Amino acid sequence: MKNLDQQNHPLRKRSLYGRRQARPLKERQRNLFNNLLEKITFSLSKAEDIKLFQKEQVWMEIGFGGGEHLCQQALYHPNITFIGCEPFVNGVGSLLTQVDDHNLRNIFIHSDDARLLLAHFPSNSLEKIFLLFPDPWPKKRHYKRRFIQQNTIKEIHRVLKPNGEWRIATDHPCYYEWVLEQFSTPMALVLFKQQREDVYARPLTDDWPETRYEQKANLIGRKSAFFSFLKI
Repeated sequence: MKNLDQQNHPLRKRSLYGRRQARPLKERQRNLFNNLLEKITFSLSKAEDIKLFQKEQVWMEIGFGGGEHLCQQALYHPNITFIGCEPFVNGVGSLLTQVDDHNLRNIFIHSDDARLLLAHFPSNSLEKIFLLFPDPWPKKRHYKRRFIQQNTIKEIHRVLKPNGEWRIATDHPCYYEWVLEQFSTPMALVLFKQQREDVYARPLTDDWPETRYEQKANLIGRKSAFFSFLKI
């Protein structure tokens, strides 16, 4: 495993925070875990297959939540391969149900920390990456738990193809400020350029489908910001 075997790789070891499961799975979801998940699991070894990324367009969503956005993107783009990363068991169960309902054949699931998977990807392998409404970890002592850090910005830049896109959305003011801060460092400014003039303008839903977290934010009157960072 060429990347993780590097002793000082910044993403070599990760610790997940928060719950892995909130409530018992429904019977159908349990059956899908037993019968479908293994068939569509995206393994660490598969991530190292350079030929996969040479012959297919691959998009990845980090922390897909209930899977609504990922499912809609897969329906809109049947010729693109999608990888969804989500360690939360109930979220995986929700996406498995949608994959089964729509008979989708272009979604794969990595049910663990996305940062471990990123470390296995070849450089210049993915066209798009989505990070939508991640846990804001609002307490200052928890800032290190946020996905967006200087090392992950570097790693996302590495795995994206030239002119690849990283989409980020948040409804949390503190996380909005964090995104601006992290992408304004001298290091980040030479790696990515933000493309959207008005990040609060809602993109078209057939290009950027809604998630349940955005819908919840709308119900309580909280604005969501939508960033589009292109690899320089």
